[in-house]
Amino acid sequence: MTTVAVYLVVVMGLGAFAHVIRLPPLLGFLAAGFILNGLGVQRLDELELLSELGVTLLLFGIGLKLDLRTLLGKEVWAAGTIHMAVSAVGGALMLWLMMLAGLELAGETPGTVFLVAFALSFSSTVLVVKILDERGESNSLYGRVAVGILVLQDIAAVLYLTISSSHLPSLWALLVLALLWPVTRLARVLWSRLGHGELLALFGVVMALVPGWWAFTVTGLKGDLGALLVGVLLASHPLARDLAKSILTVKDLLLVGFFVSIGFYGLPSVEMLVMAVILCLLIPMQSAAMAATLTLCGLRRRTAVRGALALANYSEFALIVGSTAVVSGQLDDDWLVMLACAVALSFVVSTVLNRRGSMITNALLRAVPEAPQDKLHPEDRPLDLTRADVLVMGMGRVGTATYDEFTATTSHKVVGLEIDPLRAHHLWGRGYDVENADATDADVWDRISATGHVKIAVLAMPFHDANLSALKELHHSDFAGRVAAVAQYEDQVSELEKLGVDTVINLYSGAGLALAVEAQEDLEYPDN
Repeated sequence: MTTVAVYLVVVMGLGAFAHVIRLPPLLGFLAAGFILNGLGVQRLDELELLSELGVTLLLFGIGLKLDLRTLLGKEVWAAGTIHMAVSAVGGALMLWLMMLAGLELAGETPGTVFLVAFALSFSSTVLVVKILDERGESNSLYGRVAVGILVLQDIAAVLYLTISSSHLPSLWALLVLALLWPVTRLARVLWSRLGHGELLALFGVVMALVPGWWAFTVTGLKGDLGALLVGVLLASHPLARDLAKSILTVKDLLLVGFFVSIGFYGLPSVEMLVMAVILCLLIPMQSAAMAATLTLCGLRRRTAVRGALALANYSEFALIVGSTAVVSGQLDDDWLVMLACAVALSFVVSTVLNRRGSMITNALLRAVPEAPQDKLHPEDRPLDLTRADVLVMGMGRVGTATYDEFTATTSHKVVGLEIDPLRAHHLWGRGYDVENADATDADVWDRISATGHVKIAVLAMPFHDANLSALKELHHSDFAGRVAAVAQYEDQVSELEKLGVDTVINLYSGAGLALAVEAQEDLEYPDN
């Protein structure tokens, strides 16, 4: 129990420190793993299990929100395939040239170099999805493309691990695959009767870990892939988003184990740290290739750059591939430590860069050519906002209520902006004037300013960071109207007011005020 207490204190302390200095807590968790290892603290056997369960729930959550049609778009399958090939070949070539220039590598063979480059051709599903969730951009076009490419990469990594393993799947795996669809059909019947309490979260964990992870693992398949497939088969249920939210806290807690575990792959020497830095120099090349490929596949250069920036990191699969190669004798043990350091360093750099996403995107736009408008992805074409007097950014419950109130009580022409295309289409079918657009996109704000018609912009997105990002783009544009915003906590209210928002409503106090007004009206006019 003493060891567990040490883990909790160090992990919590460093996570809190990272938060205080305005960095994501996961960077503190990464540092905690290396510090615990350096202090000689015993590695907990349960850490690996917690890590695996966290990644499993993460992939299950991705499946719940994944539209399989996304994978069929050329911006996913073509860009993902080309990127993996370019990254592997280009990375191997760069390392080989460094070796010719005098760099000494463990096990200097073409096979070793290519295997390392292949391991570093994937981006981190864990990190990218977490960044997208924190920014509320999982359902944006670039977010969905990034997740689709991640799924494609995960499948490629699983195929490699299956081929390279001496333990092929058993014949029972065919039965598991055959039973997956009827089992999920039966589960949907139970699901509809569970309500929204703790049973819903427990249902999600059971579906991810039993028919998903456990059934696939015992038959020789990859458990993570099983959880993803189960999530995909349940994604069409009306409560899929509620289920994803219900397991969010459990997933995040288990993922702490994943980030801490990276530090236990080994303690690096100075030479290994230098090599990790050199390996991270491949990331700009990979990102440039991704941005160029996404542009060729029909995405606006801003969307392409944001997608490439989100994927600018190395994957946890690099460690899995590396450990498999070490066991089979294809890689030296030192490579696994260098890969762990490179992955951790890429997490740090990627997180910091994505926290400054809009600023960095604007700086890089000039380096990427714009695709012709007639060849752009349908969701990435320019918007016509000349008809709007009031814009509501984020058409969730708060946004739609705001839209309804403006429409009912004023003569203003109201237009909603919604980042989720499915929700935008649903609201459009219900009679709302909604555009599928990203309110944090600088181009959107340039168009809003250019019209000169918009008098009020309402930031009603459910994520505070998303509202802040939209506000920054608003300030960079020539928008001259009034700005209103919602917040969940008093410190968020104060922050928005300091940034110049004209009207800020605390979501909970606003709901209480509306409830009090309605109750008072019922007392005064009981027959209405």
